[in-house]
Amino acid sequence: MRESSAEAPAIWVRTKEALDGMAVHLADASVIALDTESDSLHHFPEKVCLLQIAHPDGSVYLADPLALPDLTPLGAICADPAIRKVLHGASYDVASLKRDFAFRFSGLTDTMVAAQLLGLAELGLSDLLTRTFGIAACPSRQKDDWARRPLSAEQEAYAAADVRNLIPLHERLLDEIRIAGREAWLMEECAALEEIPASLRVFDPDGYLSLKGARDLDGSSLSVLRALFAAREEWAHAFGRPPFRLLGAETMLAIAREAPRTPAALLCLPGCTSKVVDRLGTRILAAVADGLSLPASQHPVIPRRERPRMLPAVRRRVESLTAWRAVAAERLQLDPGVLLPRRLIERLAEDAPSSPADLLLIDGIRRWRVASLGSELLAVLNGRSAVRSERPISVDRGTP
Repeated sequence: MRESSAEAPAIWVRTKEALDGMAVHLADASVIALDTESDSLHHFPEKVCLLQIAHPDGSVYLADPLALPDLTPLGAICADPAIRKVLHGASYDVASLKRDFAFRFSGLTDTMVAAQLLGLAELGLSDLLTRTFGIAACPSRQKDDWARRPLSAEQEAYAAADVRNLIPLHERLLDEIRIAGREAWLMEECAALEEIPASLRVFDPDGYLSLKGARDLDGSSLSVLRALFAAREEWAHAFGRPPFRLLGAETMLAIAREAPRTPAALLCLPGCTSKVVDRLGTRILAAVADGLSLPASQHPVIPRRERPRMLPAVRRRVESLTAWRAVAAERLQLDPGVLLPRRLIERLAEDAPSSPADLLLIDGIRRWRVASLGSELLAVLNGRSAVRSERPISVDRGTP
């Protein structure tokens, strides 16, 4: 992602001895940077294929979980609250590492969250490194198959660059956060990230109803689509390929509409290339036949979309909170969705808390919102004006 040709090459960690040595080195640090690369675009189920770790002395490690049977020493580092772990966009990495290696996290800081709480418009790592240090971006390799070995020199450089500058970026953003008086905000948000559950995929057999265009199908076509959707999940496990790479949503809808009975008819449909038909043709036609074999009484029934009825008083509170949020977000130079997400607006409007203690009972409200904005929120909920005209908090949006 970043240019780093003048930097020392990364250190590969592929053996237990190398892993233990890295863990000893990291244990002496007060802060490390961490990132992961996974293979969700190419393999199923997905897995973490690479861990990148940077030490404050400039050392960068590439730990290969495909070669290492046990990452326990690194897990101990992640769970140690005395070692600050710096990540960017941490939620995916944390959930993936918990899923694959049962890691626990303590002492985490997310530089993307820091950027959000500073009100920065560009939140990508490349954008932040360019803004902060003038480091030019290199082509993305996010679509690469990170399960393939060996990695190319370009992939190694990309992976190392993702953590090489994270620690100094964290230090610079933390300075700005402190100037803005929002360090407690950052720490609370990052503590919540530590509790993100493992990323466990649960197949929803009714997920086909969410495909765009599914609700336009008749009962027989819906029955075929349901059979295809369930069968595709089985094929994904059998072939080790993501479901969308075996059959895309548009292709499944076309098959459901046309209900082909022969390979020749299947080949006439969009997305059904000769390669797809050679690999899956027999299975697709069997799924079509299964769907068509059901009597009309067993066809899927699309549930009606009934929007929950909102009481007039609740609606008024939603409108008042939304109007207040627009003014407050401009005053604090924050994205409105960061200041007060829509889900919190609706929950506040429904529960109508009347005291700071009641506010703290709202799931996800955070102590920093109650401490900084609680009186305003309560005033809005009670029908009083809470718009203030104080001078906005200054946040530097340019390159220091």
